[in-house]
Amino acid sequence: MNDAPIGVYDSGLGGLTVWREVRRMLPSESLVYLGDGKNCPYGSRPREEVRRLADEAVASLVAQGCKMVVVACNTATAAAIDFLREKYAPMPIVGMEPAVKPACLNTRSGVVGVLATERSLDGELFRRTAAKYGSGVELITAPGRGFVELVESDRESTPEAEQAVRDAVAVMLEHGADQIVLGCTHYPFLLPVLERVVAGRGVEIVDPSPAVARRVVQLLDQYGLHAAPDHVPSYTFRTFAGESYRLRLEHKAAESL
Repeated sequence: MNDAPIGVYDSGLGGLTVWREVRRMLPSESLVYLGDGKNCPYGSRPREEVRRLADEAVASLVAQGCKMVVVACNTATAAAIDFLREKYAPMPIVGMEPAVKPACLNTRSGVVGVLATERSLDGELFRRTAAKYGSGVELITAPGRGFVELVESDRESTPEAEQAVRDAVAVMLEHGADQIVLGCTHYPFLLPVLERVVAGRGVEIVDPSPAVARRVVQLLDQYGLHAAPDHVPSYTFRTFAGESYRLRLEHKAAESL
């Protein structure tokens, strides 16, 4: 048994979609959420810069006594996950796996759409996953332009957000995509808009957050790191952006439950 907290890190608010699933699946675990905020968005930053930012974030969570870290940011995972696992071994570090596999296995039309940041789509992790599971499937990728900024400014329910979503998925829908993968943890906050845009088209939206939470459970089992069943969990929110942003993290987390 280990009552130390699990760290969850993202560029900003988006990783709360993963934090929410981990909390639901592991109600006895304490969680420390670190939303960078100061440097968000990461999506178009150079790979080396994203790796440095991720290193600083994980170092901060390690300094706070976390027993495991979830890199709940697709861009940071693509840029830095191998580096982080080597530097902070043997502490388990969970990254965001592009949910291309289940989408390719479940498609009926043979067309799968992938929404992600530019850096994630350009990453080796996505290319490997697409090559492994995308054989015989038409993969149509598109960056969610403005999606992160909309979520960070609490504008995900606006007409502007709906137009951004329509623009992003237009080509996917024209080609008959019946699976659309969300490749950024900010994007599930736009799920109500996405579902409205694709309504009646037989499209399934694939959110990888539950699968990431299941991976956390597996690693806690493997390393014997579960908190005691009677442990009273605590939920802490950290940021590099100042107190007002930290309060926004707390508020968004409460809203997401």
